[in-house]
Amino acid sequence: MAQSANDRRRINGPEESFPPVFDDDDEDIKLKTQRSRAPGDIRPIFLQPGLISQANGSAYIETEKTKIACAVYGPRQSKTTTYSEKGRLNVEVKFAPFSCTRRRAPMRDAEDRSIGIAIHQAIVSSIRLELFPKSTIDVFITIIENDGIEGCIASGSLAASAALADAGIEMLGLVASCSAAIVGDDIQLDPSEAEARASSGTVILACMPALDSITSIWQSGQMTADLSLKCMEQCHERCIDIHSIVAQSLLEHRRTD
Repeated sequence: MAQSANDRRRINGPEESFPPVFDDDDEDIKLKTQRSRAPGDIRPIFLQPGLISQANGSAYIETEKTKIACAVYGPRQSKTTTYSEKGRLNVEVKFAPFSCTRRRAPMRDAEDRSIGIAIHQAIVSSIRLELFPKSTIDVFITIIENDGIEGCIASGSLAASAALADAGIEMLGLVASCSAAIVGDDIQLDPSEAEARASSGTVILACMPALDSITSIWQSGQMTADLSLKCMEQCHERCIDIHSIVAQSLLEHRRTD
């Protein structure tokens, strides 16, 4: 049979082809939830302040499959006409279209806003907003790669605090954040997206280790009060180590300037 012009221009696939493999099978989920690290260990943290030269302050953080860039602009004069004795902090979170397994729309949605609210709550009490009357500090966070909402909130809080310090904004202390998940009978710190899905509940804790004060606690799912306290205790202990990583990265950045 003679081929049409459209058939001749068509690029045929290979004779032996295989369908795409998705991660919805139970076996794939079990493989993903098997940790290569101890339950009390967190993923390695790479933090680089001063990433965006056009911003007043910035930071890039990477914890394996979670990659986030943060830019801080301000303090600058507020656009509102009413006078305010304290400055205002705005946190805007946006997912890159390619950050998730399923391509995301460029418009902001409820998930973006909920992460922004969580990060805002984690860092707002660390900033001396009373020193910036009628001013606004804008924090823009772009999630380049997403490996779980818990990791995005914890890593986003770290990046935002480092970017604020890089901008020279006076703060009471650096904010460190860590998450935990109840998987079976174990408490797993810094869970991945697959581990968080397999868990019965998660906790995200943010604190200022230098002042030994907690700034924010987010809990989801079901867990007993004892397990919640154990999760918070383990997260708080790990935040002390995370705090030293953030402080060391800022110190090294200042030395190279």
